[in-house]
Order: sequence, then C-alpha cells, then structure tokens
Amino acid sequence: MNIRPLFVAASLMMASTLVAASDGLVAVKSPHSAKATMDRLETIVKQRGLNVFVRVDHAAGAASVGKTLRPTEVLVFGNPQGGTPFMECAQSVGIDLPLKALVWEDASSQVWLGYNDPAWLAKRHGVADCPAVGSLSKALAGLMAAATQP
Repeated sequence: MNIRPLFVAASLMMASTLVAASDGLVAVKSPHSAKATMDRLETIVKQRGLNVFVRVDHAAGAASVGKTLRPTEVLVFGNPQGGTPFMECAQSVGIDLPLKALVWEDASSQVWLGYNDPAWLAKRHGVADCPAVGSLSKALAGLMAAATQP
C-alpha cells in the first residue's frame, strides 16, 4: 500500500495549522500552553515505546543567568529501530539523531511544536531516496498531531 497519498491528504488537512519552512523546520500550532504541549509530547513519545534522552528547558536556563526567555523547551528522543535504518543510508545522519522536538511560545503567545523534516535531513546528508524517510516522517507527523490535538 502506498502511504504517500494518505500522507499528502493528511498534510493538506493540517494546512491551517502546519508551516514548513525552507530550512527544514516543520512547525505545528498548538492550542495548549507550552508546558502542556511538551508534557503531552513527552507522554505520547514514552507511550509509543520511544526513549526520552533529555528534556531541556531553555527558559529556565536563561533565568539562571538573569535573562528572560519565553517558554522554550527541547525534547530529545528516539530509538535504534527508527534511527538505525536512516543512519544505514548515511552515517552522517547521526549528527541529527536522536530526534528533537522544540516547543516555543512566540511573541504573540502562540505555542508551536517544531521538528526537523526527515526528508530535509535526508537531502542534507545526500540520501534523499533513503527508504527510512517515509516511515520516520509519518511517525513524527503522528506524534506531533497527537500532542497538539485539542
């Protein structure tokens, strides 16, 4: 079964909440607070059997040096089952793994959940035709959609 048409259809349905920048960053609007969005993502990632390696609170780091930063957190996660096939296409992909998701609140108080597009990463590493990209893209889109649903 070719999942590409389904992925394209799902992407079009999410067009009002999805922004894909030319630099490979995919950003999804969240109706939740930054903390709630990241909490939801972390819970879903764990429920799906992925490893959470670290959660970095950049706003707390800024506060520790007397600076202020709107809510900004990174979750580093993944597993060998998903990452190894990608690295088999190009070991240099390892610089971009494990996967990362960024939650931030912009100047208008809109919360966003962003991640690096696996197709962009594959192109960056010269393996645009890597077969692991499709399943990784689908998995990431599913995680982000689940974390940002109302």
